[in-house]
Amino acid sequence: MGLTADQLKASIDSLAAIEPGFAQALTATGYPEPRIRERGYTTLLRTIVGQQVSVAAASSMWNKLAAKLGEECAPEKLLAEDFDSLRACGLSRQKQGYARSLAELVVTGALPLNALPDDDEEAIAYLTQVKGIGRWSAEIYLLFAEGRPDVWPAGDLAVQEGVKRLLGMAERPAEKATREVAEKWRPHRGAAAIFTWHFYATGFEAI
Repeated sequence: MGLTADQLKASIDSLAAIEPGFAQALTATGYPEPRIRERGYTTLLRTIVGQQVSVAAASSMWNKLAAKLGEECAPEKLLAEDFDSLRACGLSRQKQGYARSLAELVVTGALPLNALPDDDEEAIAYLTQVKGIGRWSAEIYLLFAEGRPDVWPAGDLAVQEGVKRLLGMAERPAEKATREVAEKWRPHRGAAAIFTWHFYATGFEAI
């Protein structure tokens, strides 16, 4: 599961003690709510189903899949379905390819979701074996589903814009600069990301 409210508070308090922008923003916006997802295959499959479609469309597709395959949409059951059957649930050819890639890796044991490496970069490498799961999706999974405290999705545009506002920067930093500026926030970068999204969503600017 993701970082708890208590874990977020402790980490954000630590960040506020070393970074004035965090302290000022915390006073203005308060603490964010936890972002928690279930660990495992179903969460990753939901990620694939939801890519590049509206929330309503993703929900419709998932409900159709769950009605056909069962609530967990077990990988063995998904692999047993043919193209037309999954197409009737709303999955395009591309999404079917991604979903089958995930299911096959889980069934064969090549993607050990219950025993991913402790090293975040190694875990990301495992997750990105799945077609359709890039670095950002892997980082979000590790942060929301596994609660890894130092995952930092620096390629996320909202994170970049939030960092700009938190630190009073003239321009939104690129991914490399966003990674570099957060080095001093270790080992609390996961909470930093969640707070950055929270701060960005409020529309506040740095003081």
